[in-house]
Amino acid sequence: MSLFEERLADLPLRIDGYALEGLSRDVSSAFTRVSTVIRMRGAGQEGVGEDVTYDAEDHEILQAAGAVLPLAGKWTLRSFCDHVEALELWPAPPQREQSRPYRVWAYESTALDLALRQAGTSLHAALGREPRPLRFVVSLRLGEPPTLGPVARRLARYPSLRFKLDPTSEWTPELIAELVATGAVDSVDFKGLYVGSIVDQPADPVLYRRVVEAFPDAWIEDPKLTEETDAILLPHRDRITWDAPIHGVADIEVLPFPPRMVNVKPSRLGPLRSLFAAYEYCDERGIGMYGGGQFELGPGRGHIQYLASIFHPDTPNDVAPGGHNDPDVPAGLPESPLEPVAHDTGFRWG
Repeated sequence: MSLFEERLADLPLRIDGYALEGLSRDVSSAFTRVSTVIRMRGAGQEGVGEDVTYDAEDHEILQAAGAVLPLAGKWTLRSFCDHVEALELWPAPPQREQSRPYRVWAYESTALDLALRQAGTSLHAALGREPRPLRFVVSLRLGEPPTLGPVARRLARYPSLRFKLDPTSEWTPELIAELVATGAVDSVDFKGLYVGSIVDQPADPVLYRRVVEAFPDAWIEDPKLTEETDAILLPHRDRITWDAPIHGVADIEVLPFPPRMVNVKPSRLGPLRSLFAAYEYCDERGIGMYGGGQFELGPGRGHIQYLASIFHPDTPNDVAPGGHNDPDVPAGLPESPLEPVAHDTGFRWG
């Protein structure tokens, strides 16, 4: 029996109603993040989750439509997930089809929180696993034109920070040398598999060679494999990880070569069943995992931190507390590793 079926599926769930709440924050000079918090109530308890769809217009349409989905009733977590996955969750078609699992994750993670709170137990207790101190990295782009500044400013305030950086073709040998000198880069994300996004980075053999040779111990995420880049990356395959193509176990099975590590991003996998199946699949095959975020502004960030602390706390988890991505990083932020702060009930962290 799968982990979801054995440990979570039969949790009783009562929903009396739900509400939507919009959040917004500038997370860089060029990007204002918008998200939607979902609050479900029932049996005197409240469950919370977060829709991390990227397009602001999708959130505006959702919030304007209001809480119109037929979610009220008595369920098990299994039957509720079946119901959600059969519903049309979008008042209007999403700006991008890849946003659909984000909304499934939002409703199912909210229901998981509510079901656990109604049962008077926590996620880790239900799973029979203890949360552990959580290692994280800070994911950054270095501006246009790229400079050491975003890294240097954070290290000046938090000298022990580790980073996941997005190399671009504008990275010069001088900048790469400055980054190497920090000794703080744990992973590089080539973003080679994104199409039509603001972070698209074409396969650039010159960039790939410079970066993988300069950072011989860093994980290499989402390179675009062409005849030329594959030849460059062949000696480094044991460091290559995948994020954008991973929506479930089937995507791991069809990767170009067996991975040592993958990014298991809960919102991208969507349904709870898909997420827990991926955890089990990787555990059984000795595939390392790390978590990834989506610039969550509300409870969604705690959800991914909690899961990472249970399933893969010692890897370069891209789940830093949100303030580390603010344009002006404040003082007093938690540093890595995060001590476990799971609540006694629910799917709650911090």
